[in-house]
Amino acid sequence: MVLRPATHADVEPIAELRAVVMRADLERLGRYDGQRVRQRLRDAFDPDCTWVLLVSGAFAGCVAFRPAEDGHWVEHFYLAPAHQNRGLGAAALRTLLDRADRLGLTVRLNVLQGSPARRLYERHGFRVERQDPVDVFMVRPSGPSD
Repeated sequence: MVLRPATHADVEPIAELRAVVMRADLERLGRYDGQRVRQRLRDAFDPDCTWVLLVSGAFAGCVAFRPAEDGHWVEHFYLAPAHQNRGLGAAALRTLLDRADRLGLTVRLNVLQGSPARRLYERHGFRVERQDPVDVFMVRPSGPSD
């Protein structure tokens, strides 16, 4: 796996991946709208804090690590279905969390209610901060998670 900085040219492949990856969870929650899912990514896309995951040189996913007043946020973390459950997500997340620990950063994220990704985040030290009917907001203070 290689993480490379995103460019503006990555927005459409990432928007398409988002629509594929989030579809099942959003349908389960009665909130899937393919056009809206893609447009929300386009509207929020910031290549300056987004990384593209490559496997054997091919696009496999992405993750954003955005600074904010209350800590850094992990956002737009999507892996192509063919690359899920193979440790790629854990490796990418570990890379971001190692950086956060070196810098003393609190890390936050939100995950859809019922998403299996929540287990990945919990294994890496994230705990529920609050939740609503759609999202679970999680936080991981700076420091080792293992």
